[in-house]
Amino acid sequence: MPLPSEFYELAKRLNNWGRWGETDEIGTLNLITDEVVREAAATVAVGKRVPLALPLHQDGVQTGVIPGRINPLHTMVAINVELFGPGTVATSDDIVTMGLQAGTHWDGLSHASHGGKLYNGRPAESITAHSRSAFNGVEKAGHIVSRGVLLDVARARGVDRLDGDHAVTPEDLEAAEELARVTVRPGDIVLVRTGQIQRFLAGDKHAYAHPSPGLSIRTPEWFHARDVAAVANDTLTFEIFPPEITDLWMPVHALDLVEMGMPQGQNWNLEELSAVCAEERRYAFFLAAMPEPFVGGTGTPVAPVAIF
Repeated sequence: MPLPSEFYELAKRLNNWGRWGETDEIGTLNLITDEVVREAAATVAVGKRVPLALPLHQDGVQTGVIPGRINPLHTMVAINVELFGPGTVATSDDIVTMGLQAGTHWDGLSHASHGGKLYNGRPAESITAHSRSAFNGVEKAGHIVSRGVLLDVARARGVDRLDGDHAVTPEDLEAAEELARVTVRPGDIVLVRTGQIQRFLAGDKHAYAHPSPGLSIRTPEWFHARDVAAVANDTLTFEIFPPEITDLWMPVHALDLVEMGMPQGQNWNLEELSAVCAEERRYAFFLAAMPEPFVGGTGTPVAPVAIF
């Protein structure tokens, strides 16, 4: 089914193709300048660190609905091997097979396409089994560190967890800004808390996956207006699922990744961060969220840390 005219109207308003040059492959990460990082580092006051990643293990968030996106399969390949002979130092080694977007992750700019195009007009057919992502591979992102801002939409609405049919709107984001007494500014990485990950932490991965609150099709325009560098949240699908517009599947992915060139993150555990932000009475912090540089990858595991 063709995408509706509403989608194309939004795409035209949000399009960043050529903004940072015809050869650009990192999109809105260009907004994280040296000055932005210096100002972000200045937010560190007490040194408190809050991890935001889920543990990686075989009983992860994936349910098998997405073909091939498997939870980590962790195998030992050497156990206490005295490699250089009896009595020498022994070592153990292990390997992991997993989907790069199986757990807490960043979506790279090659993760989504529409109309046969990736971000900055690159052809979607440039992704092949042999070369993987020839353009916009996740390794191009390099380092992702900036000021992080938690927009705690659930707390702003006075609930522990948003309902499964709640589409997070720009009005929700502004209410969370008001709660936080912070203004999102260019180069920020915005973390949107819905509370949905509580379902997974309670042991119900299927309820976590569906139905799920998430970002509305109206939110990319808000992020574009604020010149946000990247956005992550605490859900499996990032955007509301099932979609708010019947049969319009994953439009926020297309607007964020393809049109804006803005990385997005999923399965981030924001529960402890929510508590710490409320305790510290501040919702801005230094955020280190370095992508693993898988060459040609469409996504990457990440172990983000918020530092106060």
